[in-house]
Amino acid sequence: MSRSALVGNVTAMLEDAGFVVSDRCAIRPKSFDIAARRGQDLVLVKILGNIDAFNQATGHEMRRLGTYLEATPLVIGLRSRDEDLKPDVVYFRHGVPVFSPDTAYNLFIEDVPPLIYAAPGGLYVNIDGDLLADEREGRDWSLGQLANELGVSRRTVSKYEDGMNASVEIAMALQELFDAPLTSPVDVLDGAEEVHETDAMPEDPEADPDDERVVAVLTRAGYKVHPTARSPFKAVSREEDDDEDVVLTGHSKFTKAAEKRARIMSSIGHVTHTRSVYVVDQAKQESVDGTALVERGELDELHDAAELRKVIRERAEHEEAA
Repeated sequence: MSRSALVGNVTAMLEDAGFVVSDRCAIRPKSFDIAARRGQDLVLVKILGNIDAFNQATGHEMRRLGTYLEATPLVIGLRSRDEDLKPDVVYFRHGVPVFSPDTAYNLFIEDVPPLIYAAPGGLYVNIDGDLLADEREGRDWSLGQLANELGVSRRTVSKYEDGMNASVEIAMALQELFDAPLTSPVDVLDGAEEVHETDAMPEDPEADPDDERVVAVLTRAGYKVHPTARSPFKAVSREEDDDEDVVLTGHSKFTKAAEKRARIMSSIGHVTHTRSVYVVDQAKQESVDGTALVERGELDELHDAAELRKVIRERAEHEEAA
């Protein structure tokens, strides 16, 4: 299957599951392909045939964007090296959850989250420690008795009851012993990092020297500016005193490529519930599909976030009314 067809299939699946999906980010470099929202669930999705193409720089960018936009970064892929991704298993690459289209279908369409995740050493599941302790005590078994049944140490059983995860084999043995499921699903959309130890959150990249002037003006206006390196926009800017005022920002000469980026920014903003602004040297129009165009000289004259919000809102609304 071509990557384009795979992106189309995943997009259709998410739409069938009730997600609003952005236009595809058909520009380079790009850390994610689509943004999708269903209610409070917002995901940034990278779609790959071979997940080995997912490198550290892209993973770090997706994790940062997930923090800035309050979204879950994830990768949907078919295989790794010469092996297909196993169904209903969550893998991790550079701190980002990865799974197959079949797993995505079960999660988003069937509402059946995965139970297994891959980590160094094999496949693991989350054990419900409290339920395990209740089952053991209900049979009047000691830690040692259960340890003997499982072929592990007493200390290991104690760790399971304290919340340590177990191998798939141990989980199956527990289910057979107690004739009850003692596992809990991997919460992909909220808290996947709790399952998998990851590196500390990567720091922002340095702003492009050509963007330093724009960054300085936005900072002066009261925004915390988070530069990006592999996204359709140059930065995610958040007002210091208003966590809900988030602006996707771009900057370049107003070319056909810039117009394309502005359209993609608008589509992403529609899904992520953010505004977008593109700073240009000269503009013959006020906006592109809801992305406000602001000339450099105009931006220099804006002194606070309220003024910038007003300009962005008015230009977006003017285009909607036209």
